[in-house]
This record gives sequence, C-alpha cells and structure tokens, in this order.
Amino acid sequence: MKFLFICTHNRCRSILAEAICNYYGDGDIEAVSAGSSPAGQIHPLTLKALKTLDIPTENLSSESWDAYEDADIDYIITVCDKAAKENCPVWFGRARQVHWGLSDPSSIDGDQESINAAFSQTIGILEKRIKQIKSWIGQGIEEDELFNRIKALAEEP
Repeated sequence: MKFLFICTHNRCRSILAEAICNYYGDGDIEAVSAGSSPAGQIHPLTLKALKTLDIPTENLSSESWDAYEDADIDYIITVCDKAAKENCPVWFGRARQVHWGLSDPSSIDGDQESINAAFSQTIGILEKRIKQIKSWIGQGIEEDELFNRIKALAEEP
C-alpha cells in the first residue's frame, strides 16, 4: 500500500510522516511526501528529531506534488490544514484522500524543551497511527472499512 503525505511546504510534518511510515511499514506500507509549494529543503529540526530516533533520513527531500503525477498512490493524507483546503491536482482523483490535521512543531516559539516536546508529540501521533494502519493491513481488513478507519484516526489524539 502506498501513501503520499502532503503538507504545503513539505519540510516538517509530511517529511516526519514519510520517514515514520517507511520505518514502521516494513514493506507493507510505502510512503512519499510532497507539497503544493515546497520549501526545497527539510527543516533542520525535523532531521534532528528523526536521527535521534534512529529513523533513516538519507532519502528524504522537499519536493512538489507534481513529482507524483504518474505514481500509483492508494492514500493521500494531508497533515496540515492549509494543504487540506488546497485543490489537489486531478491526477490524485484515483487515490483516497484523508486529512490528519497536525500542529507544526517547527513553528513553535519557545525554549528547546518546548520545541522538543512539540516534535515528540507529533512523532508520537504519527507512530501510533502508522502502527495501527499496519496492523489493520495485516488483518486483511476490507478496503472500504480500512478507509473509514484511517479517516477516523484523525479524531484520535
């Protein structure tokens, strides 16, 4: 199953989601990420947070959703509210779309402890959701039910 995580600038939340999904997906779930207006570089604290957890970062990049025009994507998950309100390109019409609004840990103004806590919270949410999806895939849940469950994850903390 293939996921595309979208955040407007593709520099923090969508990158975290891609890396975490690939790390815990064990080949059952593959992920890429993109943005409608990519920053062109990953936020340094995003890379630092992933490296602290020993999650690989070498293949990550900030790129446009245009790069996935011909990709076979099963799910598109927007992780920022701004991206969720944007009109997705027509070629995404065949993928199921879900919105998981997550706070941007890279936008926190505060001391290092507050910033670290924000990253930990976002990473924890993503880890929990990705692990849950992987377990559902392993159970062979029917496609429409899986979609409903993935959408419902947005309501969980």
